[in-house]
Amino acid sequence: MVEPLKKNGKIVRKGPVVLVIMDGVGYGKYKEGDAVAAAMTKNLDKLLATCPNTKLKAHGLAVGLPSDADMGNSEVGHNAMGCGRVFAQGAKLVANSIDSGAMYEGETWKRIVKNCLDNGSTLHFIGLLSDGNVHSHIDNLKKMVVEAKKEGVKKVRVHALLDGRDVGEMSALDYFDPFAEFLADLSKDGSFDAKIASGGGRMVITMDRYNANWDMVKNGWYTHVLGEGRQFSSAHEAIETLRKETGAIDQDLPAFVIAEDGKPVGNIEDGDSVILFNFRGDRAIEISRAFDEKDFSEFDRKRYPKVQYAGMMEYDGDLHIPNQYLVSPPAIDRTMAEYLCASGVKQFSISETQKFGHVTYFFNGNKSGKFNDKLEEYVEIPSDKVPFEQRPWMKCAEIADRVISEIESGKWQLIKLNFPNGDMVGHTGVFEAVVCSMEGMDLQIGRIKDAVAKAGGVMVVTADHGNADDMYEHDKTGAVKVKNDGEPKAKTSHSLNPVPCIIFDPCYDGEYSKELNTGLGISSIPATLMNFLGFDAPADYDKSVINLA
Repeated sequence: MVEPLKKNGKIVRKGPVVLVIMDGVGYGKYKEGDAVAAAMTKNLDKLLATCPNTKLKAHGLAVGLPSDADMGNSEVGHNAMGCGRVFAQGAKLVANSIDSGAMYEGETWKRIVKNCLDNGSTLHFIGLLSDGNVHSHIDNLKKMVVEAKKEGVKKVRVHALLDGRDVGEMSALDYFDPFAEFLADLSKDGSFDAKIASGGGRMVITMDRYNANWDMVKNGWYTHVLGEGRQFSSAHEAIETLRKETGAIDQDLPAFVIAEDGKPVGNIEDGDSVILFNFRGDRAIEISRAFDEKDFSEFDRKRYPKVQYAGMMEYDGDLHIPNQYLVSPPAIDRTMAEYLCASGVKQFSISETQKFGHVTYFFNGNKSGKFNDKLEEYVEIPSDKVPFEQRPWMKCAEIADRVISEIESGKWQLIKLNFPNGDMVGHTGVFEAVVCSMEGMDLQIGRIKDAVAKAGGVMVVTADHGNADDMYEHDKTGAVKVKNDGEPKAKTSHSLNPVPCIIFDPCYDGEYSKELNTGLGISSIPATLMNFLGFDAPADYDKSVINLA
């Protein structure tokens, strides 16, 4: 429990404070490929030209990642915007735990290995095979495989998902080929047998989130566990063949099974151990439920093997998913929402399915549910189940409709919303679609701005990280990389660029300087919102972007 915030009375507004999170919208470093700059965004342009604004850091150390070479992501970004401080995040925690050897001393790792030794069974790894360091890192996997061999495990199978989202859109073979050689080298002495067993694009199998499309998880289960699906002799053959046949980028490639003499090399059987080596929670919860829950009704598993299953981390701290995990997540406490509930502030949160959990679960420090049912309301607008480049406006109009209605109701003191367009459409790599997504979002920001002005409130516009601002790959000179057909090579991953923080305050009366603080990160958003709600932020919260007079 936290104490109520101290009132300062320096800013008093009739209307609500509205936080608009433009997911995946930053300031581009290059003109070429900056879909934010290329879009006709009349409302954003006017806000930037007429309102106090500054740039915030949204990657690397500013959001708790190992280094400033690490791109930010929606999970850690919303954690930072929700708790007002920087916590060491999954990537850093996992790397430290593995490198120090602490993870191997933990009871879960020991149980996983002992199960294989006692049963002479297989250790399976499932996860994203890349160095994107957003959901996973290939180096973590390699170190665990080496340790498993060292501890006497005889057989390892890897169920590897293609990334093409946090790394280059067609970079899978840069990871799969060397990794296959790595496993082959480990297996040369005959005492160890390690192979890639199955795979598929991360947006096709296994890694669904927020219960948006359980068929993805079902397809992953049938591929990894049952060994059902199209067979190939190697991952290399599968990837090259499926690329030629479908024209899809890595994240969208169909599932495949590696087989020898027509028999899958890595079905998951009774007595085996399974580790999901992804550390980020949102796309790990559903497949974890499929392994953990005896009474499971989301799809027909056909066969439910008795295994020792563990996640890389605890993906949901309230629901305790999974039952076993290797590394403890950051203990994020004293979030903004909890402080505001203790202070009697009524709060409304909304997004569509793709980012609903970010503006609630992640924003609240990886906690499900509300702090106070009487003071909080969460609304989820169901996302369309179509490729995002085909509906780039997504549900931004529906979100805006509801937000405007809530502003007009006068019920809430804080309203926060997430427009997913810049991130979800940005990940498709389709430049024209991203431009369209920005223009659709901009129209809704204009509508919300007008409603805020009419109600006498304040609107703070920011983002959790960049993406739409960096849609082409560039070489070291800054030149755009091109494909064989002369078209720009699409970049589907997040950027390292800063994000905006814009203060629209039509009732401003000199309560703070219009010269906003600089050099801050997005963890400064909570203190800023608390100031606009009439409170002093906790002493250890990161500095507000405004200086009260």
